[in-house]
Amino acid sequence: MDDIGAKARAAAAELAFASASARKAALEAAADAVAASEARIMAANAEDLAYGREKGLSPAMMDRLLLDGARIAAIVNGLRAVAAQKDPVGEVIAEWDMPSGLHIRRVRTPLGVIGVIYESRPNVTADAGALCLKSGNAVILRGGSESFHSSRAIHGCLVQGLRSAGLPEAAIQLVPTRDRAAVTQMLRAVGTIDVIVPRGGKGLVGLVQTEARVPVFAHLEGICHVYVDKAADPEKARRVVLNAKTRRTGICGAAECLLVHRDVAETLGQQIVDDLIAAGVEVRAEGLRGSSAANSDDFGREFLDMIIAARVVDDVDAAIAHIRHYGSSHTEAILTEDDATAERFFARLDSAILMRNASTQFADGGEFGMGAEIGIATGKMHARGPVGAEQLTSFKYLVEGQGTVRS
Repeated sequence: MDDIGAKARAAAAELAFASASARKAALEAAADAVAASEARIMAANAEDLAYGREKGLSPAMMDRLLLDGARIAAIVNGLRAVAAQKDPVGEVIAEWDMPSGLHIRRVRTPLGVIGVIYESRPNVTADAGALCLKSGNAVILRGGSESFHSSRAIHGCLVQGLRSAGLPEAAIQLVPTRDRAAVTQMLRAVGTIDVIVPRGGKGLVGLVQTEARVPVFAHLEGICHVYVDKAADPEKARRVVLNAKTRRTGICGAAECLLVHRDVAETLGQQIVDDLIAAGVEVRAEGLRGSSAANSDDFGREFLDMIIAARVVDDVDAAIAHIRHYGSSHTEAILTEDDATAERFFARLDSAILMRNASTQFADGGEFGMGAEIGIATGKMHARGPVGAEQLTSFKYLVEGQGTVRS
């Protein structure tokens, strides 16, 4: 790990002044390599799936682990989308002149070395590697034990891209072991790693936030709420809630709690609950006829499965109060045609992402036009919401004078 860290710092120093065209070329070549290596990546993924079955992973976790032709194509498209984005390094954020004669610019600069610790989703290898490279950062990737072989195959394609563009291969390194001691060393690598990004379940993120001695971009859980207002359009509401819960249950943007205005509980609210049950969702309900009665532990819980908590609330303010109490500041949606109610929901909640009449499954950097994301940050310092290439930069001030002295 010490050797990996030293190589990463050296690579970061080179990347800080590498050309935008070289970084773009590396990502384009990596995308080509992934496309050409589909069979090899799927064979590696088959080994991981077998390992996951032996471990008894849940269907939702197996879905997170699975790679097929469509998902590999999405990785390729994500790499190309990141390559095509405007390069953030060196961008002038603000510029002004002072009466003293100084000309001042605030410009974007890479963070340095980023450590990414993630669990079963092998596509994170490509997303994190691409975004860190695009933003001029070196990255140390520590994938989950379940995705070990898939991540190695994808990482090999990223290295091919670096090599073809003449960039240091140590710019994107993958920890070559399942040993959890490597995670501990990353968390303690003050002076080597500039920021840690954990991407996984509550256990992993909680460990990182507790043990890390370097700064962390993190979200603890994706406890996403959908509030169906009395002024909701029934067709929109039924379609959005079903998608928010069932499209992919194992991602952090999946809806975990349904809140329904009391005035539509027996009509639209119950229709939505019936839709969910018909789709195979277990609805743990309070004030609605669900699969079973909800208990207090069902609220504020990230199921990551075909399970959702549901509750009737008096109005939008009661929904807001519920979300403030049980939410994780990730993503919340309101379904309403009333502009004033929507504005109240937006103004009085402070989650990283707030949506109106749209599925929480859109809580994704790719869907925000970022090409990919390294994660959804729910803290309030530096990065918040989907973390793309721009969010992986800091800034510095460039100050120019003409022999200017201070009186």
